[in-house]
Amino acid sequence: MKLRAASAVLVTSMILVACQPAGDASSDALLGTHENVLIDLWAEGLATFGVYVPNENPRTPEQMRNRERPTPLYTRAGGEALAQNPLYDFVFLNLEGNYDMSAVEAIAEGLGSPSAVSRKTLLVRIPPIESDGADAARTRVKEIIALGADGVILPHIRSPEEAELAVSFFTDAGIDVWSPSNPSGEKIAMIMVEDPGALARIEAIADTPGYSILACGIGSLTRALDGDRDAAESGNQEVLRHSKRIGVADMITANSENIAQRVEEGFLALLMQGPTADDVIRLGRAAAGR
Repeated sequence: MKLRAASAVLVTSMILVACQPAGDASSDALLGTHENVLIDLWAEGLATFGVYVPNENPRTPEQMRNRERPTPLYTRAGGEALAQNPLYDFVFLNLEGNYDMSAVEAIAEGLGSPSAVSRKTLLVRIPPIESDGADAARTRVKEIIALGADGVILPHIRSPEEAELAVSFFTDAGIDVWSPSNPSGEKIAMIMVEDPGALARIEAIADTPGYSILACGIGSLTRALDGDRDAAESGNQEVLRHSKRIGVADMITANSENIAQRVEEGFLALLMQGPTADDVIRLGRAAAGR
């Protein structure tokens, strides 16, 4: 169902709860309030905002000259710092290029610290299925959720069959994923379309049941299209159209120049990075009426 329709269901449910006797066990199922902060905001059609978890291992001058990236470092203290920022609805831990269980544990613990000003949703991106195989991806999904994350991102989904496989990692592990068919779910399953071949099959990929976010990896898609940004943006908009059609969220990176546009277009998860991230989020929240 559409997200705005979900909002109407939420309001109706709250009215029904108010009319039920106190202590009625069925009332809890109708409250529509989720521990995962993103879900209720999406149900209201509201954009949510987050940041990449910053690498705490700074680049040396030599690495900068050679355009090398330092080995990522993520700590509990870094998670605590993120937890104290009221602007963030979610944080995005990118482990696509360097999977590390200890990083998930550290950031999850930091976000759950007593100093947190609000609960943040922790989303973790893992390497593509094709990189290390389905068994490795399946194990990673299960252990990431067990370590306290709220969702897992599967990048470079190449086909409807691979999308179905990705969703099976969650169902096989008994993870309660929020989706249009399971509105009471708490965890997030995100699939990313980043390749021209996958984009050609986007309708069938989108129709895979049981996931929460459908997104276009526009940077990867642009590179795959030999730098054709217009073609990549066209693909990005096609993915957005299908996310709206099936009633799931769509995530996109944004900056100060396009954040208001992305909110207006209907992207429900806006991701920022770098030293200007907070300023961009303030612009986005103003555009979203938050």
